[in-house]
Amino acid sequence: MDLKTNFEQVEENIRKACEKAGRDRSEVTLISVSKTKPVEMLKTVYDLGPRDFGENKVQEMCEKIEVLPKDIRWHMIGHLQTNKVKYIVGKTELIHSVDSIHLAKEIEKQAAKQNVTVNVLIEVNIAEEESKFGIHKEETLSLIREAAALPHIRIKGLMTIAPFVENPEDNRTYFKQIRQLSVDIKAQNIDNVSMDILSMGMTGDYMVAIEEGATMVRVGTGIFGERNYNKQ
Repeated sequence: MDLKTNFEQVEENIRKACEKAGRDRSEVTLISVSKTKPVEMLKTVYDLGPRDFGENKVQEMCEKIEVLPKDIRWHMIGHLQTNKVKYIVGKTELIHSVDSIHLAKEIEKQAAKQNVTVNVLIEVNIAEEESKFGIHKEETLSLIREAAALPHIRIKGLMTIAPFVENPEDNRTYFKQIRQLSVDIKAQNIDNVSMDILSMGMTGDYMVAIEEGATMVRVGTGIFGERNYNKQ
């Protein structure tokens, strides 16, 4: 497997999707999702230029932060348990997966201790899948209002994990919905809330997500190949 070829293909796809949507390539951040992948592979991809990497597990992220270059921007994209928050506050560029006030308050508590401000996205389960984390669309605004009052948190936008589908077009409706939700929330002009970031789209559907307004796409398999869960 050639990481360079994979990476260049993903970059080319992003460029094409931006062109199709009449957007500038600079509007979309590619997050290389490196969960379960060894440090050597991350170094190879890092050398190709990207600086945004995403991890699902706190322990794995912390181990990689220790040994990889300090200019990497780390994104916590997996479900975050409250008891793990203290390990990553101050180390992440962005926490994508805030889906309860309980979690937001724990982030606030740990951030206050370290006197840092933490950038977060609110995770919305837009397709209302039983198996997925994230809050329901109807509850998003009230969670945002509550979390926005916490002084050490900055709400930067929304994140969603669309269903796993064979045909990426099947997810277009969900991407449209979450984009509209972000527009509606922005219109409320809530203090401490910006809707600049839409984190949506993964290996199977990121081109459609970009066409529908994604500003961050999370690509793992498309760059690193299939995940290896046996090496845990």
